[in-house]
Amino acid sequence: MEERDFYTETTETKTHVLTCPRCGQAAQYQVTWVVRRKRASLPKGASERDRARFAKWQSYMVRRDDKLGCANVRCRKPFEITGLQSMAFLMD
Repeated sequence: MEERDFYTETTETKTHVLTCPRCGQAAQYQVTWVVRRKRASLPKGASERDRARFAKWQSYMVRRDDKLGCANVRCRKPFEITGLQSMAFLMD
């Protein structure tokens, strides 16, 4: 079985306060995350190896956006998101 068989995948947008490295202005940005939540039960047809893998895994989210455009009208330059981690585990 593949990893996607054990998770339900959704896309969520969360608001984060980030600072543009060029102009230095802080603003709220909408960052897109792919959220993978562990299913409540194991899918049918799982082997013992799949059961062991399923027991260890937990829900997590991965940041989809790597670059954002500055919210300052005078700047508007794209910058990489460096102050925000790219993956986070969820506590369910």
